[in-house]
Amino acid sequence: MSDDFLLPDLDDETSAPFWHGTARGELLVQSCGACGAWRMPPRPMCPHCQSISVTWVPTSGHATIWSFIVPHAPLLPAYSELAPYNAIVVALDEDPSIRFVGNLVATETGPINEIDPATIAIGEPVRVVFQTVEDVALPRWVRR
Repeated sequence: MSDDFLLPDLDDETSAPFWHGTARGELLVQSCGACGAWRMPPRPMCPHCQSISVTWVPTSGHATIWSFIVPHAPLLPAYSELAPYNAIVVALDEDPSIRFVGNLVATETGPINEIDPATIAIGEPVRVVFQTVEDVALPRWVRR
């Protein structure tokens, strides 16, 4: 078993533009080039009109907490020293059907276990920040 964090494949053809955006400090959403519908996670075809035309749209990075969990040990080795920590699902302000999973942190550079899970509230407004883990800029969230 590996002690590494589970990280995305930055070379994946479908999701690479998203990760290029996070590296620049932008939260992007995939949009259909034909009908304009937003979609996350990224996919090669629009589920609404079946077009394979794709564009990427920058967002405000503002969202609200839609749900959360607090993982406890036993976990994968890379995460066990951080437990317990939070994992949140946020709904994007521009389109609440677009959701992202990440961690609520107190500061842009803070660890994923720095927030007391008892203080997290569904509906709480947050904004995206980006933390680099092993050369990947991961979206994380701070209160706003």
